Amino acid sequence: MKTLKYNLLFIFTFICLIVNAQERPPFPKVEEMHNRKWQFIVEKTKLTQVESDATLPVFMEFEKAVWAFHAKNGEFFHFTKDKMKDPNVNYSDINDRYVEMGMTQAQMFKNYHLKLRKILPAETLFRYYKAEREFKRELLKDFKNRPQRGKRAHNEDPE
Repeated sequence: MKTLKYNLLFIFTFICLIVNAQERPPFPKVEEMHNRKWQFIVEKTKLTQVESDATLPVFMEFEKAVWAFHAKNGEFFHFTKDKMKDPNVNYSDINDRYVEMGMTQAQMFKNYHLKLRKILPAETLFRYYKAEREFKRELLKDFKNRPQRGKRAHNEDPE
């Protein structure tokens, strides 16, 4: 009788794992996300081949820097979450760090902008930024519509 229970439990667990694994596709890798975003921007902005060739290295440099920055800050927020259990937590330091991260990200974007405006005409750059915002909205919509299933595993080094 015990073996029957264990066999049924094993079969049920195995079936649940199979069904759960088929519910949603895996998260795309970082490089795939960069490529999808780049293709989206090129199409929406209608970049010429010359503009595209000149802009791609700047785009990739910025994207990699942003991903690395977010990975580093993700570790900080995990640390902060664990630190919240400590009754002597220094909220002032945490708040200062949060503001510093925002300022660093703003400076990264400003440097990105300064490089892009040397390459693209103002109107094209406006469409470029608009396409970036639209891509983010579409991406958020896609993730929102995905079936939920546990926590996301980090499948890629942000480098």
